[in-house]
Amino acid sequence: HRHRHPRLFSPSMSAQLVWFKRDLRVADHAPLINAAKAGPVLCLYILEPALWQQPDAARQHFHFTLECLRDLYTALRKHGLTLQIHVGEATDVLDDLHRSHGIASLHSHQETGNGWSYERDLSVRAWCQTQGVLWQETPQFGVLRGLRDRALWQPAWQALMAQDLAPKLDSVRAVNVQTQWVQSPLPSADDLKLAPHEPAQRQIGGRTSALHVLNSFLSVRSRQYRGGISSPLSAPAACSRLSPYLAMGCVSMREVAQQTWMRAKDDQLTASHRKGLRAFVSRLHWHCHFIQKLESEPGIEWYNMHRGYDDLREHAFNTAHFQVLQEGRTGWPMVDACVNMLHATGWLNFRMRAMLVSVAAYPLWLHWRPVGEWLAREFLDYEPGIHWSQLQMQSGTTGINTTRIYNPIKQAMDQDPHGHFVRQWVPAMRLVPDTWLFEPWRMPASVQQQCGVVVGKDIPVPLVDVEAEIRINKARLYARKQQPSVRAGKSAVITKHASRGTTQARRQRTARVGSTSAAADTDVQLSLLGPSC
Repeated sequence: HRHRHPRLFSPSMSAQLVWFKRDLRVADHAPLINAAKAGPVLCLYILEPALWQQPDAARQHFHFTLECLRDLYTALRKHGLTLQIHVGEATDVLDDLHRSHGIASLHSHQETGNGWSYERDLSVRAWCQTQGVLWQETPQFGVLRGLRDRALWQPAWQALMAQDLAPKLDSVRAVNVQTQWVQSPLPSADDLKLAPHEPAQRQIGGRTSALHVLNSFLSVRSRQYRGGISSPLSAPAACSRLSPYLAMGCVSMREVAQQTWMRAKDDQLTASHRKGLRAFVSRLHWHCHFIQKLESEPGIEWYNMHRGYDDLREHAFNTAHFQVLQEGRTGWPMVDACVNMLHATGWLNFRMRAMLVSVAAYPLWLHWRPVGEWLAREFLDYEPGIHWSQLQMQSGTTGINTTRIYNPIKQAMDQDPHGHFVRQWVPAMRLVPDTWLFEPWRMPASVQQQCGVVVGKDIPVPLVDVEAEIRINKARLYARKQQPSVRAGKSAVITKHASRGTTQARRQRTARVGSTSAAADTDVQLSLLGPSC
């Protein structure tokens, strides 16, 4: 991938600098509109090598980002603007631009990213203050910076989603900052020393792809949303598949919510279809709800949300268990199939993600942080705010969520009763008779010889007895939960992070989609399954 990026500027008047980060679009982009109204615009993306050295970065994320940037470059050119890409640390790049041209104001969306981006933004803020540059940050998601009362969050989310979209760029006379260009390649994934694996079947980045996915979901696929998102067989089509595009800002959350509301007004929709759209809007709400947790407490990327659970798993980490999980060799067919699918596509539906984390946390008794780093690299749609909150919730370290343990044998029976999914992603299982589909390691030697599958060779033997280990480790967690100090610390976590939603508030949130029955039951399920779209 080769791009042009600026080296020298022709000084004229100070620029309104638009810093694109994880908001790679032109539509509903308030910072871009505000900059265009204020003066000559310089559109900037900073490719930061240090960001790509973080343990949550992967080759697929890098190439997906480049695809998004190509789409953004084309969209800006249609409006007479040029996207300029600099390589380096943010403050160094800003310093160079300020010296060579002059930055009147810096415009960007707020970002709730990983710990590295949080520290980077603190450095940029300090640089702006030192240089006298005004940094105008605009909310992109329904996330409130400096939130003091969690009860204020939900009405703020509703208000933001209901606001008009930012004006279209063609409604503003945008003036591009004139620059001189020097042809120069961007670093490659190899230059950045990113691990070589990239899912062969991952989604393609960019707003063009995002709009195609959104339109196909709203027009056709959303009919399957209600009831179709739990099974890994139906979920690839039934889920919206918008999550990677929301993570990189190819479409805005508000844009998606409003188009969903508009679609739901179609009189031709069935009641079930409308309920599916209602459930999808609720998931957009939960998407922001979880990001707010990381915004309010950035440290939960690193430490337990409830510190009373410290030292629960840290000193018992079993690297052998972690290795077989990463390689899809646990011996539990549903788990291994999910790992193989994830490795091939960069995506997995939320229930199966929850099952993977649950298996890591309970029968394998692994700490959530190394597991989270691995899954962050595997998930094309990695969103730090959702990711680390969910890792902790499924691992039982928040102190406020019900313990949810997914038995992989039961999940296979419930979600893949005929073994179609398992046989698709674990080739050896195609030869296993239906009788032994869920526990193939129990096959008698005669059956193994007859079907040509050897347990321990073609199919791994599970390292642990799943039910016994779940029982033992669930008791460990319960014993910790009953300690007086842990019980006493729960209220502080509730105050900072717990949802303040009520049935009435939920009805107001989804009123645009039309009334449905069993609203409370739907949201109980959503709290179980999380914010996956």
